Amino acid sequence: MASRKNSKRKRAPKSPRKLKARPAPPKKGAPKKKPAPKNKPAPKTTVTLLPAAKKQLAKKPPFNPKHDSANHPDWVAPVWNDDVLLGAHVSIAGGTHEAPRRAKAIGATAMQVFTKMANRWAERICADDECKTFRTALATTLVRSTVAHDSYLINLASPDAALRRRSVESFVAELQRCEALGVGFLVSHPGNFIDDRASGIARNADGIAEALSRVPGKTVLCMEITCGSGTAIGATFEELAALIDGVPEQLRSRLGVCIDTCHAYAAGYDFVKTYDDVWRRFDDVLGFNRLRVMHLNDSKTPFASHRDRHEKIGEGFLGEEPFRRIMNDERLARVPKVIETPKGTDPTATDALMLTRLRGYIDG
Repeated sequence: MASRKNSKRKRAPKSPRKLKARPAPPKKGAPKKKPAPKNKPAPKTTVTLLPAAKKQLAKKPPFNPKHDSANHPDWVAPVWNDDVLLGAHVSIAGGTHEAPRRAKAIGATAMQVFTKMANRWAERICADDECKTFRTALATTLVRSTVAHDSYLINLASPDAALRRRSVESFVAELQRCEALGVGFLVSHPGNFIDDRASGIARNADGIAEALSRVPGKTVLCMEITCGSGTAIGATFEELAALIDGVPEQLRSRLGVCIDTCHAYAAGYDFVKTYDDVWRRFDDVLGFNRLRVMHLNDSKTPFASHRDRHEKIGEGFLGEEPFRRIMNDERLARVPKVIETPKGTDPTATDALMLTRLRGYIDG
């Protein structure tokens, strides 16, 4: 039997340990190297201003992305000395009281928000403290017109009894939050009829009537024109009129219409080639007194595409001319106008530049 000593396997000799070279100590008086930043800065948002906007900005300073109000509280948004009600849909992240600050940062005089998460059924109540804080924050801004947009899940036209009841209760909660916060307008998409169009319009009107009856107040409900896809109601002025007519007359004073330029163009209303004809038809069917809110969005898709794809102002199929005409149309002068355009990597800077572009279209 081999001894233990002889049975042990011979180990290979260890290789010499490599020592890392230490950096030479800095010479006396040499400047210290700054550590590399951990996070790379976000890419800059670039928006090309059109000649009219550049002329306007010769007198009024544009928003400077380097002075984002979220990071630089001393940033003061440009003050526009006119009566145009113009703004954007802003986030309520951190609480509804944060929305006015964001509107102020872009120099808005109108503001749209969600009063809860738009893609969830979960409802909430706006407590007195929240409402007071929101109104106090709003008073520090130039915002004179407030708009809310309801949940995307609501379908008052649904033939499914359970879904429709859930939608009605959610819609009632939307109105209650608007009244509590003091929001002037609630924009709502008409529902999807699924089975029969006329029946769907009737169900939608009944749901609106129930909600307005249960929540008395001052908030005006604005039915938004849709792009005409699938079984959605409201892609024509006639359907919007039928929806309003289906609501009892005593409640109609709290009903209005929201025209979204992207939706209307996609639905078949050509603001590019027949601007005057579109508004003439609108006045004949609905009347300008029903137009209470406008969404100004360009379209990523061509005319009558029946697709809802928003684009930055002047950069889509609508182009700059319809927006120039809208900004100078006396009939639309007192209608709050809100953008819902793509926000890019810096929402504050992009929204501010879009509003600057729109103001640049104003003659004089």
